Amino acid sequence: MTGPVVGGGLTVARIAACLGLLVAGAVVGAAGWLALDLWFPGGLLLALAALLGLFLGGRIALGGGIGVGAAAAGWFLSYVLLSAPRSEGDFLLTSSGISLYAYLLGGTVLAVICATVRGPYDRPVPALRPRG
Repeated sequence: MTGPVVGGGLTVARIAACLGLLVAGAVVGAAGWLALDLWFPGGLLLALAALLGLFLGGRIALGGGIGVGAAAAGWFLSYVLLSAPRSEGDFLLTSSGISLYAYLLGGTVLAVICATVRGPYDRPVPALRPRG
Protein backbone atom coordinates (compact mmCIF):
# COMPACT_ATOMS: atom_id res chain seq x y z
CA MET A 1 0.00 0.00 0.00
CA THR A 2 1.58 3.23 -1.10
CA GLY A 3 0.34 6.75 -0.52
CA PRO A 4 0.80 9.81 -2.68
CA VAL A 5 4.37 10.83 -3.25
CA VAL A 6 4.98 14.43 -2.27
CA GLY A 7 7.73 16.28 -4.08
CA GLY A 8 8.60 13.51 -6.52
CA GLY A 9 9.73 9.94 -6.13
CA LEU A 10 12.93 8.58 -4.69
CA THR A 11 15.63 8.77 -7.29
CA VAL A 12 19.38 8.48 -7.06
CA ALA A 13 19.69 12.26 -7.34
CA ARG A 14 17.23 12.87 -4.48
CA ILE A 15 19.00 10.36 -2.25
CA ALA A 16 22.37 11.97 -3.04
CA ALA A 17 20.90 15.40 -2.30
CA CYS A 18 19.57 14.15 1.03
CA LEU A 19 22.98 12.74 1.95
CA GLY A 20 24.61 16.02 0.91
CA LEU A 21 22.18 17.95 3.08
CA LEU A 22 22.91 15.59 5.97
CA VAL A 23 26.63 16.33 5.68
CA ALA A 24 25.99 20.06 5.20
CA GLY A 25 23.77 20.04 8.30
CA ALA A 26 26.54 18.41 10.32
CA VAL A 27 29.12 20.93 9.11
CA VAL A 28 26.88 23.97 9.66
CA GLY A 29 25.82 22.57 13.02
CA ALA A 30 29.39 22.02 14.19
CA ALA A 31 30.39 25.51 13.08
CA GLY A 32 27.35 26.94 14.83
CA TRP A 33 28.02 25.07 18.06
CA LEU A 34 31.63 26.24 18.12
CA ALA A 35 30.83 29.87 17.21
CA LEU A 36 28.02 30.01 19.74
CA ASP A 37 30.07 30.91 22.78
CA LEU A 38 32.64 33.06 21.03
CA TRP A 39 30.38 36.09 20.55
CA PHE A 40 27.31 35.55 22.71
CA PRO A 41 24.50 37.45 21.10
CA GLY A 42 26.13 37.75 17.69
CA GLY A 43 27.29 34.13 17.53
CA LEU A 44 23.82 32.87 18.38
CA LEU A 45 22.18 35.03 15.74
CA LEU A 46 24.80 34.09 13.14
CA ALA A 47 24.38 30.39 13.86
CA LEU A 48 20.58 30.62 13.68
CA ALA A 49 20.79 32.57 10.41
CA ALA A 50 23.04 29.86 8.95
CA LEU A 51 20.54 27.20 10.03
CA LEU A 52 17.66 29.13 8.50
CA GLY A 53 19.53 29.35 5.19
CA LEU A 54 20.38 25.66 5.26
CA PHE A 55 16.86 24.52 6.14
CA LEU A 56 15.18 26.81 3.64
CA GLY A 57 17.69 25.88 0.94
CA GLY A 58 17.03 22.19 1.58
CA ARG A 59 13.29 22.79 1.36
CA ILE A 60 13.61 24.63 -1.95
CA ALA A 61 16.17 22.23 -3.42
CA LEU A 62 14.13 19.09 -2.80
CA GLY A 63 10.70 20.66 -3.01
CA GLY A 64 9.45 19.42 0.33
CA GLY A 65 10.11 18.82 3.99
CA ILE A 66 12.50 15.92 3.31
CA GLY A 67 15.30 18.40 2.61
CA VAL A 68 14.71 20.10 5.93
CA GLY A 69 14.61 16.75 7.68
CA ALA A 70 17.95 15.65 6.25
CA ALA A 71 19.63 18.94 7.19
CA ALA A 72 18.08 18.89 10.67
CA ALA A 73 19.25 15.31 11.20
CA GLY A 74 22.82 16.34 10.35
CA TRP A 75 22.54 19.37 12.63
CA PHE A 76 21.34 17.25 15.54
CA LEU A 77 23.96 14.58 14.81
CA SER A 78 26.67 17.21 15.20
CA TYR A 79 25.19 18.15 18.59
CA VAL A 80 25.20 14.53 19.74
CA LEU A 81 28.79 13.97 18.62
CA LEU A 82 30.11 17.24 20.07
CA SER A 83 28.34 16.87 23.41
CA ALA A 84 29.54 13.32 24.10
CA PRO A 85 32.22 13.08 26.77
CA ARG A 86 35.72 12.54 25.47
CA SER A 87 38.14 9.91 26.77
CA GLU A 88 39.92 12.56 28.82
CA GLY A 89 36.71 13.14 30.77
CA ASP A 90 35.89 16.62 29.49
CA PHE A 91 33.27 17.88 27.07
CA LEU A 92 33.74 19.88 23.90
CA LEU A 93 30.34 21.53 24.37
CA THR A 94 29.41 22.67 27.84
CA SER A 95 25.85 23.23 28.95
CA SER A 96 26.70 26.09 31.28
CA GLY A 97 25.15 28.92 29.30
CA ILE A 98 21.72 29.81 28.05
CA SER A 99 23.04 30.15 24.50
CA LEU A 100 23.29 26.37 24.07
CA TYR A 101 19.66 25.88 24.94
CA ALA A 102 18.59 28.88 22.89
CA TYR A 103 20.41 27.39 19.89
CA LEU A 104 18.78 23.99 20.42
CA LEU A 105 15.30 25.47 20.76
CA GLY A 106 15.79 28.05 18.01
CA GLY A 107 17.15 25.48 15.56
CA THR A 108 14.28 23.12 16.30
CA VAL A 109 11.71 25.88 15.80
CA LEU A 110 13.36 26.94 12.53
CA ALA A 111 13.38 23.35 11.27
CA VAL A 112 9.69 22.90 12.06
CA ILE A 113 8.77 26.23 10.46
CA CYS A 114 10.77 25.50 7.30
CA ALA A 115 9.35 21.97 7.05
CA THR A 116 5.72 23.05 7.34
CA VAL A 117 5.62 26.41 5.56
CA ARG A 118 4.19 26.58 2.06
CA GLY A 119 5.63 29.03 -0.38
CA PRO A 120 5.40 29.93 -4.02
CA TYR A 121 8.03 27.32 -4.84
CA ASP A 122 5.72 24.49 -3.64
CA ARG A 123 3.01 24.85 -6.25
CA PRO A 124 3.47 23.95 -9.88
CA VAL A 125 4.24 26.74 -12.29
CA PRO A 126 1.33 27.19 -14.70
CA ALA A 127 2.07 27.03 -18.40
CA LEU A 128 1.95 30.40 -20.10
CA ARG A 129 -0.75 30.58 -22.70
CA PRO A 130 -0.68 33.28 -25.34
CA ARG A 131 -3.65 35.57 -25.34
CA GLY A 132 -5.62 35.64 -28.47
